[in-house]
Amino acid sequence: MARRSLLFSPGDSPDLMRKAPGAGADVICFDLEDAVAPGRKDEARAAVGEVLADPSFDPDAEVCVRLTAEAPASDLDGVLGGGSEDGTGDGTGDGTDDVRLDAVMLPKVEAADRVERVADLCVERGRDLAVFALVETAAGVLSAQSIAAADATDALVFGAEDLAADVGATRTEEGTEVLYAREHVVLAASAADVDAIDTVYTDFSDEAGLREDAAFARRLGYDGKLAIHPAQVAPITEAFTPDPEDVEWAEAVLDARDEAEREGRAVFQVDGEMIDAPLIAQAERILDRAPDGDR
Repeated sequence: MARRSLLFSPGDSPDLMRKAPGAGADVICFDLEDAVAPGRKDEARAAVGEVLADPSFDPDAEVCVRLTAEAPASDLDGVLGGGSEDGTGDGTGDGTDDVRLDAVMLPKVEAADRVERVADLCVERGRDLAVFALVETAAGVLSAQSIAAADATDALVFGAEDLAADVGATRTEEGTEVLYAREHVVLAASAADVDAIDTVYTDFSDEAGLREDAAFARRLGYDGKLAIHPAQVAPITEAFTPDPEDVEWAEAVLDARDEAEREGRAVFQVDGEMIDAPLIAQAERILDRAPDGDR
């Protein structure tokens, strides 16, 4: 599935959560961490659970909840209980089967065992959920390879703002202070064959800057990018969607590869260009990122 754009929505704002799918993001993530004040966590858990348990809430997107670093078990209990005080959802069974939830995001991951523990917590509650590991500290970046390689990790997410705060770096428009970490995270994700999702662009009023930053992230190898405002979703999705010309080239390459394999040829050309293994891999990646309607 495509994870080009991931939109955060505050977990204590039911109206915003219900509107979030309308932005068209591939993933919508209800946030119990940074977007919710410490004294409102229980209220937010109940609000998220109520929205997810509503039969009318069935968006054409992957639905995720960002758990808190301190109390992921309590977060899961509150969310999977459908928002009711006794945790029974609709009053029959434990309510978890009726809750529309596909994934959880775990913040400030610094070791692979944290991902595995959260995955186990999900299974204990009857849900096999994808886990997005958010790498946003110095220790997390240095452990990114083992975190990405954990069996439970489905995506590695880079958090530049918290990383800069953790190491005492000054954020700049050029972003050179986090460039090594940004590259390290995408390499770790690629080595483990999991999705890599890039950090937020904090100025949601600067569309030109967002487009430039998203295009750079795509060139680094990222599969998608975080969004903190609905207006950011379309530019991000567009940046990580291959151009029709690229899709046409990729289809031609793979068609020519199939013909060459049938004929026992190891070398072939497409429009005068010699095609080798790296270009075949590039073509496959382009088609993996292309929406079904573009193929």
